Amino acid sequence: MKIKNIIWYLAFMLILSPFILVAQDIQTIQLRAKITDQKGIPLPNAVVRNDQEEQLATTNEDGTFSLEVALNSVLIFTSPGYESKVVRINAQVDEIILFDEWESRQVNTPYQTKDKSNLIGGITYVNVPEIIEKSYFTWPLDNMEGFAPGFHGNIWGNNEFLVLVDGVPRDVGSVNALEIEQVTFLKGVSAVALYGSRAAKGVVMITTKRGSAGKQMVNVRANSGVHMARALPNYLGSAEYMTLYNEARANDGLQPLFSQEEIFNHGSGSNPYRYPNLDFYSDDYLQRAYSRHDATMEISGGNDRARYYTNMGFMSEGSFLNFGQATQNRNERFNIRGNVDMNLTKHISGFADAAVIFYNGKGVNANFWQGAATIRPHRFSPLVPISMIEEDDLVSQNFVNNSSHVINGQYLLGGTQLEQTNPIAGIYAGGSNQFTSRQYQFNTGVNADLTNVLPGLTFGYRFGLDYQTSYNLAFNNNYAVFQPQWNNYAGEDLITGLTRFGQDASTRTQNISGNRFQQTMSMSAQLNYNKVVKEDHEFSAMLVAGGFQTGVSQMYHRVSNANLGLHFGYSYQNRFLVEMNNAVIHSARLPENNRRAFSPTMSLGWRLSNEGFLKDSKVVDNLLLSVSGGIIHTDLDIQDYYLYEQVYTQQGDGTVFYTWKDGLNNITTISRRGANPDMRLPKREEINVGVETSLFQNRLFFTGSAFISRMSGLLVQRSDIYPNYFSTGFPASSFIPWENYNSDLRTGFDFNLNVKQKVGDVNLNVGLVGTYYNTKALQRGENWLDSYQERSGRPLDAIWGLQNLGFFNSAAQINSSPEQIFGEVRPGDLRYVDQNGDGRITPQDEVFLGRGGWFGAPLTLGLNVTAEWKNFTIFALGMMRSGAYAISNSSYFWVAGEAKYSEEVRGRWHEGNMEEATFPRLTTLNGANNFRNSDFWLYSTDRFDLARLQISYKLPVDRIFGGRFIKGMDIYTNGANLLTIAPNRRILETNIGSAPQTRFFNLGLAAQF
Repeated sequence: MKIKNIIWYLAFMLILSPFILVAQDIQTIQLRAKITDQKGIPLPNAVVRNDQEEQLATTNEDGTFSLEVALNSVLIFTSPGYESKVVRINAQVDEIILFDEWESRQVNTPYQTKDKSNLIGGITYVNVPEIIEKSYFTWPLDNMEGFAPGFHGNIWGNNEFLVLVDGVPRDVGSVNALEIEQVTFLKGVSAVALYGSRAAKGVVMITTKRGSAGKQMVNVRANSGVHMARALPNYLGSAEYMTLYNEARANDGLQPLFSQEEIFNHGSGSNPYRYPNLDFYSDDYLQRAYSRHDATMEISGGNDRARYYTNMGFMSEGSFLNFGQATQNRNERFNIRGNVDMNLTKHISGFADAAVIFYNGKGVNANFWQGAATIRPHRFSPLVPISMIEEDDLVSQNFVNNSSHVINGQYLLGGTQLEQTNPIAGIYAGGSNQFTSRQYQFNTGVNADLTNVLPGLTFGYRFGLDYQTSYNLAFNNNYAVFQPQWNNYAGEDLITGLTRFGQDASTRTQNISGNRFQQTMSMSAQLNYNKVVKEDHEFSAMLVAGGFQTGVSQMYHRVSNANLGLHFGYSYQNRFLVEMNNAVIHSARLPENNRRAFSPTMSLGWRLSNEGFLKDSKVVDNLLLSVSGGIIHTDLDIQDYYLYEQVYTQQGDGTVFYTWKDGLNNITTISRRGANPDMRLPKREEINVGVETSLFQNRLFFTGSAFISRMSGLLVQRSDIYPNYFSTGFPASSFIPWENYNSDLRTGFDFNLNVKQKVGDVNLNVGLVGTYYNTKALQRGENWLDSYQERSGRPLDAIWGLQNLGFFNSAAQINSSPEQIFGEVRPGDLRYVDQNGDGRITPQDEVFLGRGGWFGAPLTLGLNVTAEWKNFTIFALGMMRSGAYAISNSSYFWVAGEAKYSEEVRGRWHEGNMEEATFPRLTTLNGANNFRNSDFWLYSTDRFDLARLQISYKLPVDRIFGGRFIKGMDIYTNGANLLTIAPNRRILETNIGSAPQTRFFNLGLAAQF
């Protein structure tokens, strides 16, 4: 509680900081400086302005200017053909160097910032405010695949990455896109080394916004939009289902269950209460769209002594459900984030950040979407009409009078003995729940300039603390459902009796469940040294000690990361770049003698554009080649502690596998694994090469990298080298130890091609971003009988299954084919290839079918286009994903027994449809032969999505408002997930057993004050 109170206090002070600090005096200096390009050539007519877009000065012919500015204010320097350079003025400056476009922006990298033109080692970044200005979004990593090469939902084919928000491991959802200044993707081993073991497979660094000196700025943004379903499942109605169910029974040699009269009555719709045709996706239960609203206010400013930034945001969204207590379903999020940067003395500065996130989600105590995928349409009517109960049926009338749940004054809840609870009744009468989550984040740190000790020496310290708690608070009600008995009098259907199942009961008390907390503590300290010798040699060095611990409720061990890092960098004339990032890591997941390891990496860069043969080129503006490599040790693939120890467990709770003493007082001991005191850390060994170039006066920009990465020493229990009796399935027991044996290979490349061109009055910017990766299991402990089943040499995301030969069309064909062991086979069932020729179809006949894309699509391409014309901006983002497959194995496709039927079964095999059949015969018995992994169910997930489209208009506020109060205002409309083009679009867009995917249409307003 003390930590929580401290965070609340800091958050309160950060919110007040804009109003406290803005009143302080701002010191000024007379700034005299010269603006030149990177080669030292003066730039006349360059514009100098502050960050409020007010023009302050223009340079003379020799590039000089003079201006009175506030200390610690932010000035923006621009010149035609060059990208703006942002400089904080905290002392007299003699020279301001403007770089070519795309070269001047600073990039946040591990424990330091770098100029974007000097990035080597596999680093990509995205400046979020630039994207939001033309394409508003809220989720931090939404469609980042279209802007960041190497990121495809994962990084370079790895299966996880570390997320750091302001240097602290945090959930991506704990920050909103509007709070973010920059997202940096660390891909190569050299890029991630300083963060240690838990960062070995890639890092996503999220850096939030901070304040700057100058006038107070207030930005307000509001959005209102609607979600609309992209696709809904299409299930068969009652009559069609009953007809096909009869056919399924006939296929099994059984008599029909439903008469033709019953089927007709269900299909006619004359009395849907007696002959139900339940459609979960009808307007009775779902609305066609639901709303989402959000609003955010940002306040920033400060002076030479302190700068501040505050962000306050609110979001609210509904759901598709539109009946019962579900009409109150709503998710709400409120956040406050603030920070203060302070100059404590001439040589010491500090900062403090705090954030709080409140999230509430109101729901119901029923899983509607699961019921929609499983409950058959003819089973019961969810509502029983009171008006159709015979007046002299006193027992039924008494049920009505005593029921706690009379829906709209007209209906009782329907059900049967088998459906005594169902999601529709549960939403009407089962009570509601509220999910509550609270997150508190706090950072603080100090930076010291140690010039008095050694010129170029600085020290930095950072501490971070996160606390997150969540729980469910629910009213759980019991309810009764009623099954009617029907009669028909003179053509009129009436209910002659009701059978009640269950009781209406409510304790009217709230039940708490799902309690969870998570706490992260993070710390880092660093010594930095930077020195320029004779203007040609630049040296940098950094010693970093860092680590974090994350504790989660009901987990005995915390997730820990401890790391000692050493960085050394050298640059000669900005032509030759050398960088070494090394780390010594510690992990308690290993035996005591193997808990530390050294991870060395190195990167080299050569800027050819600064060489004599290219320096004056009119085509090549910048060309940087780089190569990076190294070894990173990691415990990411060690899933638990003490795996190196032999473990025995005892069972004496009645779950006994071996009986002694005539069954009395049995206690059994079971071995879980053998010991391996030599267990060591797995490691990532990698080499990657990169290129960055800009051409034709910075109209064309290209970056690319290629990588070869090997993960070796992965842990496995090698059953291939131990007798089979060393491991048993029941009881689950093993004497086999975990050992470092498996290894994986990942290769691939990524690129970013960007073209800027003015076409008439239109400024056009086109970007193409791509990532391709391949994976291979290099080494596996396996002893398959047939080589085609070996996992070695296959992709890590391999899908395995049988090859089909179509359907059996006759008993004679079945008799002449290999025996299929998965159950009784009849005409209309799938035939499979006997791969090993043993005359039997078994799991030993499964082969490699395709890549599953479990770590992201093998090929990901993003095309973004920005067109600016006068005050209009049009932005579009298209995403293509290719090369992966999936198995259509949901309940929508695999139907047998009492399963619900979807539209897929209309193409079923039957005697009149042998050649055109697209689905196996229907069966009410075991469908294991047909419904198993095979290429019959395999489909391509290749797709192209129009992910985002936005049209923005910048209002001429000077004419409308006089520029006195409102400094700027944009209105925009945008859409997300608008279009999918794919050979299997219907499958890709349809969710089974969960809420539908949506398209989002939004109208927004952004204003600056």
